[in-house]
Amino acid sequence: MSVKRPFVRGVLGRRDFEIISGLIPEGARVLDLGCGDGELLAWLMQHKNVDARGVEMSPELVQAAIARGASVYQGNLESSLSDYPDHAFDYVILSQTLQQVRSPKQVLREMLRVGQHAVVAFPNFGHYSVRLAHLFSGRAPQNQLFPFDWFDSPNIRVLTVEDFELLCAREQWAIERRIFLSQNQELAFLPNLRAEVAVFQITRR
Repeated sequence: MSVKRPFVRGVLGRRDFEIISGLIPEGARVLDLGCGDGELLAWLMQHKNVDARGVEMSPELVQAAIARGASVYQGNLESSLSDYPDHAFDYVILSQTLQQVRSPKQVLREMLRVGQHAVVAFPNFGHYSVRLAHLFSGRAPQNQLFPFDWFDSPNIRVLTVEDFELLCAREQWAIERRIFLSQNQELAFLPNLRAEVAVFQITRR
């Protein structure tokens, strides 16, 4: 009998994937938005026996995901969510993409319409290294956490841990889980200042 190895951050170097995989229960109905080459979906299918679907913009990545056995179609995640009925999924995942969408609040609302729970991971622009980079350079922050030039960055939104929690409060979304990562380690103290990546699980009240 084959032994299932745990999902480790060596896969794509993504510790957020490890955290997300721990949030998804066995047999759940899962939609992954901006799923890339389907690596997370494929792992969840193999190890959690989930009913997995994905949406991805890049046709090359869609083909790679399909080759992994994932059910993925090409589309813009901001418009594709309207194709799904209410409560079609148990979990809807949006990892490292929220800061790249044009209408993040609407996307989150749609995620919570089609799914019972939304799992959202994003880089924290409130991290102290970003603050210092902006303070001392007087330019758009560019460091190890955010290496892009301002004119070449995929990030069109700037949000922090506190920004996301404030939005949840305004929209009356319940935060079920908060997980903060720094140097691939979980932390609890001063997350808005110290966290590099935040992972939230939210639901409607």
